[in-house]
Amino acid sequence: MIVRHHQIDFASGALVFPGGKVDDGDGEVRSFCEGVDNLQYRSVSLMVGAIREAFEESGVLLARKRGETNIISGEKLTSLEHYRDQLNKGEISIAQFLEKENLILACDLLQPFAHWITPEMMPKRFDTHFYLAVAPEDHVAIHDGHESVDSIWISPKDALVGADEGNYTIIFPTRLNIEMLSESESVESAMELAIKRPIASVLPWMDKREDGMYLCIPSDAGYQISETKMENTP
Repeated sequence: MIVRHHQIDFASGALVFPGGKVDDGDGEVRSFCEGVDNLQYRSVSLMVGAIREAFEESGVLLARKRGETNIISGEKLTSLEHYRDQLNKGEISIAQFLEKENLILACDLLQPFAHWITPEMMPKRFDTHFYLAVAPEDHVAIHDGHESVDSIWISPKDALVGADEGNYTIIFPTRLNIEMLSESESVESAMELAIKRPIASVLPWMDKREDGMYLCIPSDAGYQISETKMENTP
């Protein structure tokens, strides 16, 4: 996970998963992707955006040399490091990057995990898709130093303990997805459960009650809780 920069206007200072917004060119690289033959344009855009943002923010790149079956090596990844900042600044498009380096994005390794939509009353809203993927063992994850200022490999249970003890700031959607991950004892079991579990679109809402305001989500979304009382509300 990474720590968001304190000057970013959304989830500043929070412990989050690497990610970001889809760029205009993300949906235009179908021919540079594996595992997208039966997917619509929007789904391709989301998967490409997820892989690109993970590369920009953490340095992990789910890609293969065209014609090869293995994910690129850590040694090859090191030679691509300078592209992270160029992609982030828009100095090079994802298509130009993939063509120049003869790479194919391994969208086939992404497993859809969750879908959250920011509540309607929020001034800034997101339509966010979460994916699971097995990180290549020799890819060293390093934060970019711009949008993210720290990075950590951490188990779901340790992240939750850290949040409860005040060591980490974890926002509601991230916490619930960490809690869901904590139900699995291994990466393999987490992937298996994600494959079997239908993904519900979660659009939280506020509910005013006698003892205060509650943030609620559908009870059938598969999470351990479906509501939480907002702090500092009567």
